[in-house]
Amino acid sequence: MQFDLTDLRLYVCVAEMCNLTRAAAKHNMSLAAASTRIKALEMQAGVLLLAREARGVRLLPAGEAFVHHARLMLQQADLLHAEMGEYGGGLRGHLRLLANTTAVTDFLPEILADFLSDHPHVNVELEERPNAMIPRGVLEGRADLGIIAGSIDTLGLVSIHFSTDRLVLVTSPSHRFARRRSVNFAETLEEDVVGMPEGSTLQAFLDQITQQLGHRQKLRIRLRSFEAMCRMISSNVGIGVLPESAVIRNQLAMPLAMVELRDEWSVRERHLLMRDRATLPVYAQALVDNLCRHYDAGRLLSASPPQMLAASG
Repeated sequence: MQFDLTDLRLYVCVAEMCNLTRAAAKHNMSLAAASTRIKALEMQAGVLLLAREARGVRLLPAGEAFVHHARLMLQQADLLHAEMGEYGGGLRGHLRLLANTTAVTDFLPEILADFLSDHPHVNVELEERPNAMIPRGVLEGRADLGIIAGSIDTLGLVSIHFSTDRLVLVTSPSHRFARRRSVNFAETLEEDVVGMPEGSTLQAFLDQITQQLGHRQKLRIRLRSFEAMCRMISSNVGIGVLPESAVIRNQLAMPLAMVELRDEWSVRERHLLMRDRATLPVYAQALVDNLCRHYDAGRLLSASPPQMLAASG
């Protein structure tokens, strides 16, 4: 059987969205054209792949198997395209990266800016996802690389530990907690809080911890960037829980007090996930090297998944 790569990309998109109309729109084709392509795929495969339902489509067992192999074929095609690009005068490719809130908001912009400057023919598709969803996305081929924090099940993926960070309590210098060397998170629950928007993996993690303690955070304002949060905290609008690295960077520009959290979950090991480094496109391997060099993490790989514990954002 010979399959058209455009048809395979469309089918994978349909499988991920469970909706033919939205997949057609994403690929800039009419619904009729997309439907014709999917039917042609089913004829080539000799079996029905999708069940059409009122609210979308559902993968049939054969469709589940087909999407797995379609992703593998597309990955190999992308790898071939990238490696041939080396001989054509530069790396050309598309890199898909899943990462948690801290990575997207805090340290990745600087690293990706340098990487994209060095690789002008590479595009990066960066998506924020909860930590627990990232390994599955990489394993199923929806991303080339994933960045997680905290100890969660990596599903046997190749894992590079590239840095350790911790969550800390941040206050204005005049706040009563500013005089403390350390606190338990439970002690802070009656305070006004500067937080992040709903959908942020870090905020969702803190909400979960708060609920486990039988409380709800007293959120005064939600902000999308760590810098904006620090400015509010510095003005004594409320307290916040942020990555230590983000606080240290913002302390250069504004008065902030940083207090250690005694809770075990505050220490966060960061890992970079991939299916197999040897089969990564050359430009993806270059990003792995850039990230490791940035943190002086070396190149030791571990395929052993860490123990399954809490995952922070």
